[in-house]
Parts: sequence; structure tokens; C-alpha cells
Amino acid sequence: MDFADPATVRPDDAVFEQSGVRLVCDPKSLLYVFGLTLDFSDALIGGGFKFGNPNAESTCGCGSSFGV
Repeated sequence: MDFADPATVRPDDAVFEQSGVRLVCDPKSLLYVFGLTLDFSDALIGGGFKFGNPNAESTCGCGSSFGV
């Protein structure tokens, strides 16, 4: 996950927007993140982005990566 310049968004990319936040995903990666939920916490310990992926076969302890 990274910040993207709007000029780099390709026509075949999937674009989702909610509450003013725009998420861009390339078609190949979209298959791996279908059904994914994304949450953010600003807690001092354990804060940051948290991914919930029902397709994941394994996850890391921090909740930032997964394997399919």
C-alpha cells in the first residue's frame, strides 16, 4: 500500500471512494483483496492500518500483511 499520484491511475484500475478516501487497486491485485476490510487506529501502541482479509490463508502478527 502506498500513496498514488492521481495522474498514475490507469483506466483499468478499480477505484473505490468512501468518506473522502479514495482507494486504487490494479486488476491483478483486486482478486486477492476481494472482501477485504480496512480499518485505521491512531493508538500509540498497535496503531495504523489493519487489514481483515477473508481470503488470507496466513497473516502476520501486526495485521499489515497476509498470504493467499
